[in-house]
Amino acid sequence: MSKKLIEMKIVRKLILLLQRGLSERQIAQQLRISRPSVNRFKERLAASGKNLEELSAIEDTILSSIVQPKTEKTLVEDERTDFITAHKDYYIAELRRTGVTRMLLWQEYSRDKPVGYGYSKFCELLAELQLPQRASYHMKPYEPAAMMMVDFAGDKISYIDKTTGELVECPVFVSVLPYSGYSYAVALPNERTPSVLKALNASLAYFGGAPQSLKCDNMRTAVIKGSKYEPLFTEVFEQWALHNSIALFAARPRKPKDKAPVEKEVLLTYQRLYAPIRDREFFSLEQINAAFEEQLKIHHQLHFQKKTISRLEQFLELEKEYLQPLPISSFVICHKVECKVKMNYHIVLSEDEHQYSVPYKYIGKMVAVNYDIDHVEVFYNMERIAFHKRSYKKAGYTSLIEHMPENHRRFAEQSGWDADYFLREALKIGINTQQYIEKVLQSRPVIQQAFDGCKGILRLVSRYSAQRLEAACKRALPGSRCGYITIENILKNNLDKPGIEEPEPFRIPKHDNTRGPDEYQ
Repeated sequence: MSKKLIEMKIVRKLILLLQRGLSERQIAQQLRISRPSVNRFKERLAASGKNLEELSAIEDTILSSIVQPKTEKTLVEDERTDFITAHKDYYIAELRRTGVTRMLLWQEYSRDKPVGYGYSKFCELLAELQLPQRASYHMKPYEPAAMMMVDFAGDKISYIDKTTGELVECPVFVSVLPYSGYSYAVALPNERTPSVLKALNASLAYFGGAPQSLKCDNMRTAVIKGSKYEPLFTEVFEQWALHNSIALFAARPRKPKDKAPVEKEVLLTYQRLYAPIRDREFFSLEQINAAFEEQLKIHHQLHFQKKTISRLEQFLELEKEYLQPLPISSFVICHKVECKVKMNYHIVLSEDEHQYSVPYKYIGKMVAVNYDIDHVEVFYNMERIAFHKRSYKKAGYTSLIEHMPENHRRFAEQSGWDADYFLREALKIGINTQQYIEKVLQSRPVIQQAFDGCKGILRLVSRYSAQRLEAACKRALPGSRCGYITIENILKNNLDKPGIEEPEPFRIPKHDNTRGPDEYQ
């Protein structure tokens, strides 16, 4: 109970005891206050001009003003407070303007009220005046499977492009079921509509069902025109929702509290997905998303604070059974365009400015290209002539070696030669072949000088067989010389076959007229 209420209770008891005729000493003993305090209250009550019966019937606020009249100091204090209260709306509106601070407002206030409050008291009163505007509304609990909320994380994640060493930044899409807190996060190549729809499909697949509704912010891929009452969604987003039997809702513009659960989940994504993998290097989107899935499992198995249940348990036990079954096939946007095959036997997808190869014999032909978020297919006369995984690298190339002319193919193969390439190819034939190739590579002062010889040795498989080449390499390994000619001679003379011995080198026969090595000591 506040001090003011306690004092009113004491004052009313004092009036009652005065009506009973008790002395000041007796009243002080019963109320456990000092005798001068009893005398002071008694004098103030008498000065009001009202009798005791009238005083006992009036309200606490009036009685308080009688027994605790405002002093001059209190009146000045009230006047200062009333001035700031009267200008409350002005101060709060000004604080929202760019660059306006409390210090600036206090300086302006001091010019108007030279005997006003100091800076600390001014800030304290402003904070108290703002508190009613910051009141939070306690939302009703969400129902199981009633809604899914989605949003993009503000901070992106990145991977290293192996071909260029470039750091590629990727947006991260986050979805959550507010009832259980069960969530999903995926890194995307971009924030365009096909990527967003792919992320939504992945979210539904991860949850194993569809909620009754979806709420997002006013992202441009989903909402044409934001509105407090009737937001207008894009046609493709409406089609996706219809395909999955989901109702669409958009949060009010600039009102993040409308989708507080996903805002909270974005924060948890930073803490429980980004942070644990912050020191790891990634070289593709697939690697990032594989790491995300590992961390999501850990996140979902952690108990809520002050609860003995995890998100996974709450989802499996209380929410999953209420999700709607998913359609047989996911909603996918498929595009079709016609392209002319360029002289470099590639077609260009202008959407990404990326080129994809087709067999060189179709140079100059008009082909049909079907592509979606993941794949690119090229058709000529209703026959598929090329199939590629879609790439979003601007001005990049996706080429298959089998699409090249023979001279381009040889050049491309040679451009990709290195020691590891030849060792990998040799190991496919056998361990002896790999050891022999390694010996050839080490025998040259410049390793690139050995590449042609290694290629020639490996190509002997087409003229003989992998088994014979392996046997030939095994026979040649102990020798001091190594190279393509050595292996070719072994195979040409069938020295790799069991039972055939290599002829002994010519030796000069012994004779009395010949001098041996001892004569030259």
